[in-house]
Amino acid sequence: MATLRFEVIGEAFKKRPLEVESPAERPSEYFAINVFNKEKMARYLSPEVYNKMVDVMEHGDTMDRAIADQVAEGMKRWAMELGATHYTHWFHPLTDTTAEKHDAFVEHDGKGGMIEVFDGKLLVQQEGDASSFPNGGIRATFEARGYSAWDPTSPAFVMDDTLCIPTVFLSYTGEALDYKAPLLKALHAVDKAATEVCHYFDPEVKRVTSYLGWEQEYFLVDEGLYAARPDLLMSGRTLMGHGSAKDQQLEDHYFGAIPERVAAFMKELEIESLKLGIPAKTRHNEAAPNQFELAPIYEETNIACDHNMLVMILMKKIARKHGFRCLLHEKPFAGINGSGKHNNWSLGSDRGHRLMSPGKTTEDNLMFITFVVNTLAAVYRHNGLLKASIMSATNTHRLGGHEAPPAIISSFLGKQLTELFDALENSSSEELFKIAGKTGKKILEMPQIPELLIDNTDRNRTSPFAFTGNRFEFRAVGSEANCACAMIALNGAVAEQLVEFKKNVDALIDNGMDKREALIKEIQKLITYCKPIRFDGNGYSDEWKAEAARRGLDCETSAPEIFKAYANETSVEMFEKLSIMNRAELEARNEIKWEIYTKKIQIEARIFGDMAINHIIPVATKYQSQLVDNVYKMKKILGAEGEALSASNINLIRRIASLVHKIEGGVAEMIECRKVANRLSGLYEKATAYHDTVAPKLEELRAYIDDLEEVVDDSLWPLPKYRELLFIR
Repeated sequence: MATLRFEVIGEAFKKRPLEVESPAERPSEYFAINVFNKEKMARYLSPEVYNKMVDVMEHGDTMDRAIADQVAEGMKRWAMELGATHYTHWFHPLTDTTAEKHDAFVEHDGKGGMIEVFDGKLLVQQEGDASSFPNGGIRATFEARGYSAWDPTSPAFVMDDTLCIPTVFLSYTGEALDYKAPLLKALHAVDKAATEVCHYFDPEVKRVTSYLGWEQEYFLVDEGLYAARPDLLMSGRTLMGHGSAKDQQLEDHYFGAIPERVAAFMKELEIESLKLGIPAKTRHNEAAPNQFELAPIYEETNIACDHNMLVMILMKKIARKHGFRCLLHEKPFAGINGSGKHNNWSLGSDRGHRLMSPGKTTEDNLMFITFVVNTLAAVYRHNGLLKASIMSATNTHRLGGHEAPPAIISSFLGKQLTELFDALENSSSEELFKIAGKTGKKILEMPQIPELLIDNTDRNRTSPFAFTGNRFEFRAVGSEANCACAMIALNGAVAEQLVEFKKNVDALIDNGMDKREALIKEIQKLITYCKPIRFDGNGYSDEWKAEAARRGLDCETSAPEIFKAYANETSVEMFEKLSIMNRAELEARNEIKWEIYTKKIQIEARIFGDMAINHIIPVATKYQSQLVDNVYKMKKILGAEGEALSASNINLIRRIASLVHKIEGGVAEMIECRKVANRLSGLYEKATAYHDTVAPKLEELRAYIDDLEEVVDDSLWPLPKYRELLFIR
């Protein structure tokens, strides 16, 4: 292994940037060239079929078989012109990855030859093995049948030689086995609820759209160094490794000049993203060495989630082409910044209202305040669920540290909004409304609502759910996650709150109150209700943790416990009354999350044990033997003087012996903890046991191995060190 380490280091230093040929066209000309969007539909479908597809995509109209056949034929002709030979239903199972099964277009022609066929039936629906994916007990092992069904709101695309059709994935009995199906339902719910509330301000609004702009953080590591690290290869993070003398303490990486090899990778990633209709906008170095970020222009949430999953596929694929491995794990390296995926979320109407943006008029600002305060109320009511939606075995390493949002959901509003909310909460009706005496009519000047400015205050990087001028930034989402998981919870929670808000306002109006007075009265009530979720201070501080507990916020830090929020009565009631998910689907998600958590810790423990016993200890004892031989020869040649001169080596021998003893004993204890946990039958109990007994052992043992790394001869150490992993690029 030590030989391998130095071989791959030498090869890594020799690598040069890969030449990336720029397309002859401008980005605007090849954007979405591989996407069957409206422009392609207009070219490959008849006007009648095209118009029907627009109604299906934008208004949710049903599509009959004849139309599906015509769409499939046009889609096939387009894809084949791009070189496609296969098609696949592309879906998002509950694994935070994507799934696809490729089928060729070819069929027998009945004459001994082959023809290329793709009809509406193949487009709209495909049968898959539902028991082969996590399903939380919804499908038994012997109940294999599941269905993928076309999502026409997300356009098909060609990747390599395959036509990819975005789909939902459902069990034979109709339960969702993926992220996309409940996401679409959550987006429908927030559309319906927000549209109704918009009618207080603009009766012409017909649709409200949820928008998402994600920021994908990632690390790049030379693939040779990656291959020499079994922990990176198998778990995505370094389970051991002493910090480098230099990492990010000089703050010289963030927004710095992009390394040449990385720039070439980024260039190709951006080109391929644009071809797939992903509006890549921003690329830069992140805070940690060898950490980077890609961010697109915001899009409709469903499409944005699809695009993020595509980008993660492209990152891994293109990284290998450039001699890198892309690490999406939230915390691949201890002691330096981990990676997140900030979800910038907002709502907008078909009439041009940006519902999370302040306006110039009192009326616009009243609408803005209405949606902001309802969002805060939703986040407060479901703060445990929102935390559960972003929690995982990998993200738990990042959250709560002094580099990422804490594992307590709170919201930063900034000085102006905070002062406005405080003023509204404490104002009487007389103070809020001026009366024009001559007309006898109530004039809604509302002096307490001034002109609001975008980005009028500093940002708070410690806030997990911060208002940033025209959107909320959900900063706690992990880099490896499917954005849909957080977006289901957020859009569902907001939809529920808006439904309740409208019911309460309508009741006040029915009792004779003026519409705007009713709106203000309900807003005041919500400002008071959700006040505990508002926090503008340092979310990293111990004082905030104590304060959050006093406010009644969910302060749980154990991932298995946090997952329970999916199936608590408040969550179940919200998801069921909005027809997003039923109790069985929610309980299934609980079980899946517990199972995945257990398996990830289990895999890490197995890898760690193997590396400790088979890689680290042999090297340590080999070096120890060399020291013993040196001491023996010094004493033999120089006698007492030799013994005195060897004092430091003798101490080092003792230190190595002590560390090896601790590692051997600790690994044995960890194995025993695993055995005890594995005997537990309940998924929650098993996950809890792994959290409480196995995971802490990994951190304890890591400290001993990292100590060994400091004293063992560098020429013998088998694993690429942090200084190599982070600075060879």
